[in-house]
Amino acid sequence: MKTRYAYRWVNNHAVIRLFEKVLLRRGDAFSRLQAGPEGIENPYALIEELRGDGGLVRTPPVWMAFDHDLVREILRDNRFGVGVPAAFGSPRPLRRWLDRNPLPPNPADAPSLLVIDQPEHTRLRKPVTAAFTPRAVTRLRERIETVTEELLDAMPEDGPTDLVQRFSSRLPIAIISEMLGFPEDDIEMFLRWGDDISPLFDLGISWRTHQRAMEASERVQEYLLAHVERLRVDPGDDILSNLVTAGELDTYELCATATLLMAAGFETTVNLVGNGITWLLRHPEQLDRLRAEPDLWPNAVDEILRIDPPVQTTARTAREPLEVGGLKLRKGSVVVLSLAGANRDPRVFPDPTTFDLTRSNAKSHVSFSNGIHVCPGSNLARMEAIHALRALFERFPDLRLTDPPTRRQLYTLHGYRHLPAHTGRRFRPQEVADRRVPPLAAAQPDPLAADRAPLPTARD
Repeated sequence: MKTRYAYRWVNNHAVIRLFEKVLLRRGDAFSRLQAGPEGIENPYALIEELRGDGGLVRTPPVWMAFDHDLVREILRDNRFGVGVPAAFGSPRPLRRWLDRNPLPPNPADAPSLLVIDQPEHTRLRKPVTAAFTPRAVTRLRERIETVTEELLDAMPEDGPTDLVQRFSSRLPIAIISEMLGFPEDDIEMFLRWGDDISPLFDLGISWRTHQRAMEASERVQEYLLAHVERLRVDPGDDILSNLVTAGELDTYELCATATLLMAAGFETTVNLVGNGITWLLRHPEQLDRLRAEPDLWPNAVDEILRIDPPVQTTARTAREPLEVGGLKLRKGSVVVLSLAGANRDPRVFPDPTTFDLTRSNAKSHVSFSNGIHVCPGSNLARMEAIHALRALFERFPDLRLTDPPTRRQLYTLHGYRHLPAHTGRRFRPQEVADRRVPPLAAAQPDPLAADRAPLPTARD
């Protein structure tokens, strides 16, 4: 087991880590973005430094794209894939050995949907998407409201609290755990495992961090293997039970899919809600506008997604020689796509650094990716964030931060570890209901449906 972990770390992180350290000493902007403290605390100044005049930007050993239309084009272009090119992969004998001795399922390795291409991607994604249609997500609304109210009831009145530990992390983990049929008593365990595994989305992590992530993946695998066997005997009314009874995925694929759904169903929303809390508290005039016009909440969440996305970056690999952005790329060329940069492209979003919850094209962000790899849980994340943020500020209208928030020490997943706050007075649910003008809007029709089709290729 440890041999596989050591190989994975060397192949995915060690060389990049060494390269980044050298470039960091030279003040390289790309390395500062990916591995320096600036990239964690406030990456946007570095993004603008790297953006330059637009188009593809060469940052050895990869290309980068910050322009909205170019990022969207590459995400939808089936000449690009998410798989590692052969030139950067393992020797064939080693790949055969790894196939016989696979890593424990985790969201950053195949067969995770994030890192596999067609046709395997289509085969594994199809049985999952039915659980995240707008209609299916709308049915979860009542449960989201109930869990949110329970969390707010449990928070102290007029006292100190941590809004990440007590609120923004609790709602998404409770909902996705229930959707996968996990007992409520196991939530604390999954929070710990998720915290250990999440660094795998970054590149250049330390050996100790990597080892801790893989050991957590082992524990998740052991848990899921036992859980899947229970569901084969006694399936419930949840996503994983449906996948088990359908019989389309083998046990390893089931565990990999469940691991990804746990990570994606939790990481996006916890960061989205935490980021939203800070933006609204730092812009009280925008919060006052929402209180006066609650119909703006859905657009406000999209503006939060645009200006401070919970996932900052993704990458694609050229599957063939091609031309994009006016430049010719060789097969195997890697393009890092800055979702955060695309969301602040001034040619698409006028005055892009301004937080404006009335922005007419806020939904044009690419925070949920685009094309065939668009996040299937985007509607769920939006619904959770809309209700969580609205309910929090209605139940605790005097909420305020008491100390500077603490960022998670990750680049790809952009959010907070701690949000120390003082709650103030807590309004009862009935008091809130009496003051409300319209009811909370249900999940909106999928705004990303039109983005799923890949662009035509030169062969089409």
